[in-house]
Amino acid sequence: MKNFKFLPLSLAVATSLASGAAFASDAEISELEQRIAELEKAVVTLDYTDDQQQSALSSDTEVPLGVIFSGYARYGAHYQSGDNKYVQIGSTGAAVGRLGNEVNGGEFQLGKIFESESGVKWNLAVMLDHWAHSDWGSTDGVNLKKFYAGASNIFESQPDLYVWAGRDFHQRPQQGLNDYFWMTHDGQGGGFTNFDLGAAKFDLAFVGQVASNDGGNAALVNDNGRYAVTSKLHSINAGIGNLDIYANYGFASDEADVEVQDESAWLVGATLGLGDSNKLIMKYGDGADNSVFELAGDKQVFYVSLEGGVNPADQWYIDYLASYKDISGDDVSNESSEYSAIVRPMYNWDDTHSTWLEAGLAQVDYEDDSKQQAWKVTLSQNISLGGLPWSRPMLRFYTTVGDVETKGTGVETTNVDTVSFGAMFEAWW
Repeated sequence: MKNFKFLPLSLAVATSLASGAAFASDAEISELEQRIAELEKAVVTLDYTDDQQQSALSSDTEVPLGVIFSGYARYGAHYQSGDNKYVQIGSTGAAVGRLGNEVNGGEFQLGKIFESESGVKWNLAVMLDHWAHSDWGSTDGVNLKKFYAGASNIFESQPDLYVWAGRDFHQRPQQGLNDYFWMTHDGQGGGFTNFDLGAAKFDLAFVGQVASNDGGNAALVNDNGRYAVTSKLHSINAGIGNLDIYANYGFASDEADVEVQDESAWLVGATLGLGDSNKLIMKYGDGADNSVFELAGDKQVFYVSLEGGVNPADQWYIDYLASYKDISGDDVSNESSEYSAIVRPMYNWDDTHSTWLEAGLAQVDYEDDSKQQAWKVTLSQNISLGGLPWSRPMLRFYTTVGDVETKGTGVETTNVDTVSFGAMFEAWW
């Protein structure tokens, strides 16, 4: 496409040089060629910048020309041969592993960074997402997930303090192998991040949950009456690794559904780095599992997880995750305990080709003495830009097999098997 942009310009210049060759000096021709190069460079700088858009600016953030295009997406065909397309159990995401066990969708963001004469850094971003899926009862497609603005380097004493307002992803720490957002408060409101306390940094925000249309998932422009005050104390050097602490409180206004207007919830959590590539996660919620927007009454949730990876040889990588969750309380219809373990060995043949094998086991024990047990194995042959486990874009050609069994006193014993084949791409940029 670039060659086509410059073709008319090149033809015009060639014609001029041919018709005036007898009169043009070497200096004039050299000057004209330099001007052509400047024009070509100007055309190139009008294109978008494909750097990852930051969610918060620091005082030393570079200000690129043009619009920043960033996002995440995965799309492909997933052929079902068994009883169910995916192996689904429990409430911790893809509890038996996400490889070959996840639906299509994507998030597409355009952003722009500005700098004022005084040195204040501004950014503006808008994101559309596409996660509607028939299995989730979604009746709508594309949503406006983000539209926010923010600024840093506002105060001389706190150059990296970032103040924001609008609609944004908010406080959504995620685990990789099970694709589990163990805390999420996406919404619209405002706050600040990276207030420097010396030994730690502090984030604080007030957000409202975005309303949706009845029976669908389309995000409306108003709040639904459920609100959260969120906080995070992070970047704490705990000796063995980095420590982050979360504390959140949820409540409702008179605009909320009547049954939750008098409810409140709180949710605390922490992540602790264990060396270079391992992490311990813990959370406890009262009236909440993953979000204080839930306002779930007498419901208590405890969750702990250990995840990480090892690199036993140059071309071998092994990622793992183990987790436990307990859900109890008078407003829980059937109290439960959930267990999950996932391992993913990966072999990189070169900087393009890799082979992954992911295996997962999960179990849910219910108060009524029933239980669910599940397993999944996926073999995937990959082509990627870089050949490393985190290299993207990636093309995957995979086969998944698995099973979910339900049994127990007073419960009909059932087996739901999964046999599927697929081809997909995954990318973040």
